[in-house]
Formats: sequence, structure tokens, C-alpha cells
Amino acid sequence: MILQTQIPLKQQQYNPITYQSKLLLLGSCFSENIGDKLSYFKFQTVQNPFGILFQPKAIERLVLNSINEKKYEEDELFFHNEQWHSFDSHSKLSSPSKETLLENLNQSVSLTHNTLKNASHIIITLGTAWVYRFIEIDQIVANCHKIPQKKFLKEILSINDITKSLDALVSLIRSVKYDASIIFTVSPVRHLKDGFVENQRSKSHLTAAIHEVVDERKNIHYFPSYEIMMDELRDYRFYKEDMIHPNTVAVNYIWERFKNAWISEDIKTIMNTVENIQRGLSHRPFNPNSEEHKAFLKKLEQKIKALQGKLPHVSFNKESKAH
Repeated sequence: MILQTQIPLKQQQYNPITYQSKLLLLGSCFSENIGDKLSYFKFQTVQNPFGILFQPKAIERLVLNSINEKKYEEDELFFHNEQWHSFDSHSKLSSPSKETLLENLNQSVSLTHNTLKNASHIIITLGTAWVYRFIEIDQIVANCHKIPQKKFLKEILSINDITKSLDALVSLIRSVKYDASIIFTVSPVRHLKDGFVENQRSKSHLTAAIHEVVDERKNIHYFPSYEIMMDELRDYRFYKEDMIHPNTVAVNYIWERFKNAWISEDIKTIMNTVENIQRGLSHRPFNPNSEEHKAFLKKLEQKIKALQGKLPHVSFNKESKAH
């Protein structure tokens, strides 16, 4: 008996992800869920140098500024709630020090620029079509930084607006890395603060616009994260307590679907080795001074050195979280 409808996904034959791949992940918090998985398995990844960005205009602006190697200046920053902020970045870059924020922003520009030039895969997760325009400067911002809402106009980007933005984004990427695989996806996180109907409008605008630019012949793809969550995982037991964000089970499930579609079968054995090492590093012994544990650590170190002989870029932290 089949108790679930499953979205058919074919395994990617051209340019699948391997340990030689270099990945850039941009967009909403779900890109960080997938990015964390890729990092855990020791793929070469850079994720959200400017922090989480939810809407396409913000991602387009980030890529444009990075390709142009923009230099942020003091007059582009503002002070609010005892922190300096930029309307182009997430608050994780914000700082009590203006100089620190400028350094964070300009380092992020440089990191994104260099990563784009060398990327084999660029994964872009769009979260919402709703945007906020700061009235004083008539500009759509990436983050409101808890400035009072009355200072913004809330707008929804039309399908045409998003399509133009994504077309521009693809052209920008192709100008520096013509052969990178571009993978679009829509975040499965529902933005219910906008409203139930408004969230569906937003997601449908994003999906329709993405499919205007997706063309596998041009190496532009779509991965159905949102559809997997809404259809295959159609149950609240797959959500966190807020009933909005996917829980660990859901993230793991969507990761498995992504892995089976995009990661090369040839490296699954290496991934298993990495996972065994990660689990070993996270192990907490009953007696850390026992001969048994010392032998365990020695064997683990041998596994790490053997892996690093094949993959020199791989390194491990002593403290490792289990995934």
C-alpha cells in the first residue's frame, strides 16, 4: 500500500555535485539548512556571505555589488538600536562599531566575488515575493532591522518583476562563471506573518517566475523544496512547534531528496566515511582516559588522515554536531 504521493525527481547527469565542486548558497534560511548539510559532509561551500536574504531583489543586488567589487562607505550605513546596519545585509553583519560593519560588508563582497568566479554550483532559495521599500530613500531593502514599519511601504513583486530580476541575476552570474549550474528553489518556510492568502500569492509568484527562467539546456534548474514539504510531507508532525518551519525530520527528508537528485553516486562511499568520522568526533566517552577510548581516537585520527590524503581541503573540528 502506498501512503504518500512522491514528486518524481531524476538524478542529475550533467555536472552533479562532487567533492571537487565549489558551491555558493544564497537566499532564505532554508538555503542554510541545505548548506549546513553540505558543510557537515565536507563539501566546499560558502553560504550567505551577507546573511539570510529572503527576496529576489536583495539577492540580485548582492550579486551585482559583488561582481562590481563595490566598496561600502560610511554614508551608506545607519545607526539604530545601538548598532550600525546596512539595508543590504542581514543583521548578523551589524555591529556596535561602524568600522567593524564596513569591514564585514567589504569582506563579504570580496568573498562573494571570488566564490562566484570559481563556483561550479550556485543554489538560490527564494523565500518571499513581499518586499519593503524604505520611504526616505525610495529603495527596496534586504532587511528592515526592526525600524518601525510605518517608515516602509510593503509591496508584492509581480511575476514579471521577479522574472526580470532573475533574468538579470542569471546574466550577472554568467558574466563571471558561464558554466556554473544554477539551481533555484522556493523555501518551504511559510511566511504567515504576511497572511495565509498573502503567503500563497507570494510563493506562487516566485514559482511562476522561476519557471520562466529555468532551462536545463542552459544549465538552470529547479529543485522542488516547497512542493516536497507541501505534498510529500503533508502533516504537522514535520513542523517545529511554531507550525511554520520544517523540523529536523523534514529537513533531513528534503536533504535526502536533494542528495539523490544532485550529488554524484560515485562519492556516496566517501560521504559515509565523513559521517562516520563526524559521529566519532561527537562521541562522548564514559571514561576519556581509558585505553579503549585512546585506541578509538587513534583509529579515528587514521581515518581522518586517510580521507585528507584523498581530499586535502577537508578539515574537522574537535567539537562536531551530529546531523
